[in-house]
Amino acid sequence: MLLADLAATSAALAATTRRTEKAERLADLLRRLEPGEIVPAVALLSGTVRQGRIGLGPSVVRAAMSGDRAAAPTLMVADVDRALDRLAATSGAGSAAARRESLRELFGRATEAEADWLARVLLGEVRQGALAGLMEDALARATDLAASEIRHAAMLSGDLGEVAHAALTEGRAGLARFHLELFRPVMPMLASPAETLEEALERLGTAALEYKLDGARVQVHKSGEEVRVYSRLLNDVTVAVPELVERVRALPAEELILDGEVLAVKPDGTPHTFQTTMRRFGRRLEVEGLRGELPLTPFFFDVLRRDRVDLLDAPLDERAVALADVAGGSLVPRRLVSSIGEAEAFYDEALERGHEGVMAKATASPYAAGSRGVGWYKIKPAHTLDLVVLAVEHGSGRRRGFLSNLHLGARDGTGGFAMIGKTFKGMTDAMLAWQTKRFQELAVATDGYVVHLRPEQVVEVAFNDVQESSQYASGVALRFARVKRYRDDKLAEQADTLEGVYAILRGQVAKKRR
Repeated sequence: MLLADLAATSAALAATTRRTEKAERLADLLRRLEPGEIVPAVALLSGTVRQGRIGLGPSVVRAAMSGDRAAAPTLMVADVDRALDRLAATSGAGSAAARRESLRELFGRATEAEADWLARVLLGEVRQGALAGLMEDALARATDLAASEIRHAAMLSGDLGEVAHAALTEGRAGLARFHLELFRPVMPMLASPAETLEEALERLGTAALEYKLDGARVQVHKSGEEVRVYSRLLNDVTVAVPELVERVRALPAEELILDGEVLAVKPDGTPHTFQTTMRRFGRRLEVEGLRGELPLTPFFFDVLRRDRVDLLDAPLDERAVALADVAGGSLVPRRLVSSIGEAEAFYDEALERGHEGVMAKATASPYAAGSRGVGWYKIKPAHTLDLVVLAVEHGSGRRRGFLSNLHLGARDGTGGFAMIGKTFKGMTDAMLAWQTKRFQELAVATDGYVVHLRPEQVVEVAFNDVQESSQYASGVALRFARVKRYRDDKLAEQADTLEGVYAILRGQVAKKRR
């Protein structure tokens, strides 16, 4: 298939807001792909490349765009994939110049429209809405399979391209080979925000409450003596956490997949800050020194597999029994409650011990890997959202020379982001210096005052409430927003949604009416 077909389809997706129309257009293209084109095409149409991060920054891409263009489309998807393979494999002395020349050659074989679209893919600036959820819907249409089957396979695989290839070439039989595997981590289940304990209990009835820890999310796999630890983003961080490996190796099970968090804990039993805990990760050469300075304590809250038995679809109360049986000494504090009085007592206890709040979970809920399951809610004292920085303004006064005022966006459900406010509050001098350097790396355009960014950096923002606003196309704005911290452990695709912001607004309105 020609790259031009992908670029044209992407443009058509961007031109409509109707999800069903997007899915059908995408399905039509998927049906026409040759088997060898499926994996790279699915990645490109999802705004990325099969090869992952290949180190092509804005300056390299823009320099490669300066050459001549092909008069007519001849560049095939397979041609692009092979060229990107070569780029990813180029390293060593002289590699920077060689990569620039290879990319210039690739763009020289593309038409103006193809080159423009491919450049936006490489820079993470495609906005046609074909992210994982829409791609899954399109695959279901293209193969006449249930969207739930596609999503389940994608959850277990972690590679939508592989799932697409199996579904399009083998149908349901191809999906059957995807199952929970040791040492192949799955995306963690996420929680939806709830404004109050009352709201959470109203939705769940009897609920399992757990402390909401402000630590590093980990997924731990064990087979015999081998133990591997993965981060929230599924990176292998085993080498950074030897004490966790030792703890899990000693647990009474031959096979395990555990979900939990690790915390650096103070002598009085209260947790260190998230930033302090995160010092333990990414420092391969200082592991033993940091282990002595900041030992990590694991708190497990779920088990996905135990001794050849997969527990993803088992209800939470069944998983909790299995978890307590195997890891009883390393559990997150948990209490089953059915009244608001019991819930408030546990909530107050969590806050008194230095934790963020509580999680409220439906006792019958399965483990919905990679999504915000309707059975899990997070409740904190103040509203917080994980948002994406869309742009930033140059500071003035004492902030002159820094990039200061953040433009905040929530995921809008179409693969893009909707602006819901600005803030310059909550930033320390160290944070200002860090974000100025970081946002210069993400910059894609500026009018001299506002610097527009690739939407990649996630920031946790605290705020008082949500109000209706005609200032933004989203129709809402945050009141008294302030930066709490940057979330380098989260991708933009994991940021909170505009629908979640609307839900907070609806909850405020309902409360005022009561």
